[in-house]
Amino acid sequence: MFTSSQMLDKMNAHIEALRFTRSPKGLYAPVEYVLSMGGKRIRPVLMLMAYNLYKEDVARIYGPATGVEVYHNYTLLHDDLMDNADKRRGKATVHKVWDDNTAILSGDAMLVLAYQFISDCPTEHLKEVLDLFSQTALEICEGQQMDMEFEHRDDVLANEYIEMIRLKTAVLLAASLKIGAILGGASASDAEYLYQFGIRIGVAFQLQDDLLDVYGDTAVFGKNIGGDILCNKKTYMLIKVLEHANEAQRGELKKWIAAETFKADEKIKAVTLLYDEIGVRTVCENLMQQYYTSAMENLSAVNVAAELKTELIDLTKSLMHRKL
Repeated sequence: MFTSSQMLDKMNAHIEALRFTRSPKGLYAPVEYVLSMGGKRIRPVLMLMAYNLYKEDVARIYGPATGVEVYHNYTLLHDDLMDNADKRRGKATVHKVWDDNTAILSGDAMLVLAYQFISDCPTEHLKEVLDLFSQTALEICEGQQMDMEFEHRDDVLANEYIEMIRLKTAVLLAASLKIGAILGGASASDAEYLYQFGIRIGVAFQLQDDLLDVYGDTAVFGKNIGGDILCNKKTYMLIKVLEHANEAQRGELKKWIAAETFKADEKIKAVTLLYDEIGVRTVCENLMQQYYTSAMENLSAVNVAAELKTELIDLTKSLMHRKL
């Protein structure tokens, strides 16, 4: 068994060694730039760890593992363009270094490259893996569209938000685990348990991100808190605070949502105070814990020796215990 940090080192080394030799270079330079930014590589690491529950030769699936990482970075490249973001992981985004058209086209190339990498697996598993990956890619588009539509709605329901983050965030974690299990020769039931584990961890992880954006320690979280509040992002907590607020509280909240000019620190402080008064932090923490507990139940049901699951459990705990 390899540790998660060993898996990360393996994936980093493999991705750093990739060379895109086709031309024109202007198409592939942004791809290399995006992949050079690093990141946690959670998705390929999860794929390798799921495979490692059944087999030791993890190098055999570097291709598919690279595929999910290239695909994930493709979604980030296009997200940055859609959001007109200036920075990603502390570096200028592709559309800022090059231009919008380059970001679109190089992103499209990354999607094709992702499929090429994903396809680098045994023939007997190829259709199942490609079907799962294609379904996942489509679901992520659906989640992104829902997120975009939420920006223009003031009636988003909590269950709609959970479905959006399931699609936008959780399904790729789940698919990474399931593909690793399939390639490792897992039973259909084990592969599905690992998929459901990934879904639930993905939702819990995003709920924690929502919490951290309001209540996190900037030094620990790595970015300024209150960003979601400033842009009126439809997070689970905003949806629940609108649901549970009394008339006066709802009026105060809507005043801040509608305000076109304001001091950032004043808005963050006022909205956070409403969150505290209404108690949505606890509501969000409770739901996050429910998803985490359900995730661990699914992992527990995977039919391999308990000691083989220790690394996955430890990685999950480290992801879910970022400081508030």
